[in-house]
Amino acid sequence: MSAYQTIVVGTDGSESSLRAVDRAGALAGDKATLVVACAYFPNEREAGGAADVLKDEAYQITGSSPTEEILRTARERAAKSGAGSIDLRSVKGAPVDALLQLVTDVKADLLVVGNRGLNSIAGRLLGSVPADVARKSACDVLIVHTT
Repeated sequence: MSAYQTIVVGTDGSESSLRAVDRAGALAGDKATLVVACAYFPNEREAGGAADVLKDEAYQITGSSPTEEILRTARERAAKSGAGSIDLRSVKGAPVDALLQLVTDVKADLLVVGNRGLNSIAGRLLGSVPADVARKSACDVLIVHTT
C-alpha cells in the first residue's frame, strides 16, 4: 500500500498523538518499519520552562521512565492498526530536535505527527511540533488531524 520503507511517528502519550500512531501503523502495515518515538528530558533542570507550559502534562517529558509506558501503549495501538515491524525509541531532547535527528539516524522517508498545538495561541507564539517539523524535516511529513 505504501512506498515508504521507514516511518517515524512521535508520541507523548496523549490521545491526540496516539491517533497519529494509529494512522502511522496503518500506513506502515506489513511493508514498512514503523519507528515509534517518545522524546524526554532526563531531568527537570534540562526541561527548563517546558514544564511551566505543559503544566499537568509535564510528567510526559521529564525522565525516561514515563516514556517506557507511553511506548508500550503506542506499540499496542500501532499493532492493532496493522503495523508489523515496530521499533520503539525513547529519545533524549526537545521533541522537534529529537524527531528530526531520529529521522536522519534511521533514514526515514516519512515522519508522522498529530496536529495538537498547531492552531493554539501557544503554538503560534512558541511554535508547535507539527509546524516546526514540517518546516525543518528532510523527509515527507504527514500531519494527522487528531484534535
